[in-house]
Amino acid sequence: MELGRGLLFIWILAILSFHHCSSNANARYHYHKKHKPKGSPGKSPVHVPAPPKNPDPPSIPSDPYPNDPGDTTGSIFDVTSYGAVGDGCSDDTAAFMEAWKAACAVESATVLVPSDKVFMITSTIFPGPCKPGLALQVDGVLMPPDGPDCWPKADSRQQWLVFYRLNDMKLTGNGVIEGNGQKWWDLPCKPHRGPNGSTLPGPCDSPTMIRFFMSSNLVVSGIKIQNSPQFHMKFDGCEGVLIEKLLISTPKLSPNTDGIHIGNTKSVGIYNSMISNGDDCISIGPGCSDVHIEGVTCGPSHGISIGSLGVHNSQACVSNITVRNTVIRESDNGVRIKTWQGGTGSVSGISFENIQMENVRNCINIDQYYCLQKACLNQTSAVYVRDVQYRNIKGSYDVRNTPIHFACSDTVACTNITMADVELMPHEGELMEEPFCWNAYGIEETLSIPPIGCLLKGMPHAITESSQYSCSNENGRF
Repeated sequence: MELGRGLLFIWILAILSFHHCSSNANARYHYHKKHKPKGSPGKSPVHVPAPPKNPDPPSIPSDPYPNDPGDTTGSIFDVTSYGAVGDGCSDDTAAFMEAWKAACAVESATVLVPSDKVFMITSTIFPGPCKPGLALQVDGVLMPPDGPDCWPKADSRQQWLVFYRLNDMKLTGNGVIEGNGQKWWDLPCKPHRGPNGSTLPGPCDSPTMIRFFMSSNLVVSGIKIQNSPQFHMKFDGCEGVLIEKLLISTPKLSPNTDGIHIGNTKSVGIYNSMISNGDDCISIGPGCSDVHIEGVTCGPSHGISIGSLGVHNSQACVSNITVRNTVIRESDNGVRIKTWQGGTGSVSGISFENIQMENVRNCINIDQYYCLQKACLNQTSAVYVRDVQYRNIKGSYDVRNTPIHFACSDTVACTNITMADVELMPHEGELMEEPFCWNAYGIEETLSIPPIGCLLKGMPHAITESSQYSCSNENGRF
């Protein structure tokens, strides 16, 4: 996807800035906002993003707080007015924090990162609460220090930009958030796949690019994020999240570079975005519910995943997840549910609908034997997977793997799987393996291509009712 002439100019400026600087530091660009809940200590109402009714992007929710005529609202806080240089070399962290602090105290304020400049800031937490309606508008380029050798020793290597305890915040703009990930990907501490099946060094202790933590009523719109050292964007302990018109771009072989990851987060809408990266396009972790994904194009990537869940015998509860009207291309997986042996809890109310696959391995996959080592042992407990629908999933698959794979736990069967209008054809060559099922129960409402003769009908004789497989509330509030 082209950035247009404006962004081309930004990159030319960035290149000139790199040559100008005596140090090898690259410019950094970051956007951050936070909001103070209206009223007393309780949180303001959470606004659940509505799914789009047509191919056009959904409108951004209006400000739920009317402006107070006595306040100075809608003020612009340009980071260059607080000392940011934007030459791609200077450390502009202090200026960003001063602009943030000033804007935080004003309702409906905007922290502006202007165009035609390249800003470098170090690992930073943008804290709340702030006045409602705060926006971080990124129109230039924002970057972290260039790789681990330039990373300040006192800074966390787990994360770069953190937005903490914010309510009613928006991250937007026409600029680029550049992660400078290459030097992190090449660290010799974690193997990952290279060209032609070779093994290359990769990162262990690498920062997540953008993290939203314990925040609500968030909007992320229009930004381009690229080349993250690890995850591009994470939401932890959040509620009421709208993501739209986002562009995430990172090379196919970059390790652990998930596009969007959500954990312990509820009421999420991800719409009309394009993601290409070296790991999961979108990953949904434990404690998530009411997630709607629509109009997203993934690939190359590892597809859209629920999990992994149940690691280290933990409980994982995920419910009410919808993925529809999406395209997944040139990816290692399509739509996947992955759990570890020994976990507890449940995955329920999952719908995959109207999905186009283009040369995808493992198009439809439930893997309850997920393991990153060769020595994982079978255990007697597992996350209970049930009520999963696959409807109108069509396209082509890579014949190196069967397009449909249901590997459910020996002791906790997958139940109520529904297949309808599933038509998957080889991208090249012929199918080498038939669809695989193990302890998977469900129905085919229409004949699938390839045929799924292994799906068991009805329900297993013994359905576990143990509390370890149930969540405290099936609507997703765990």
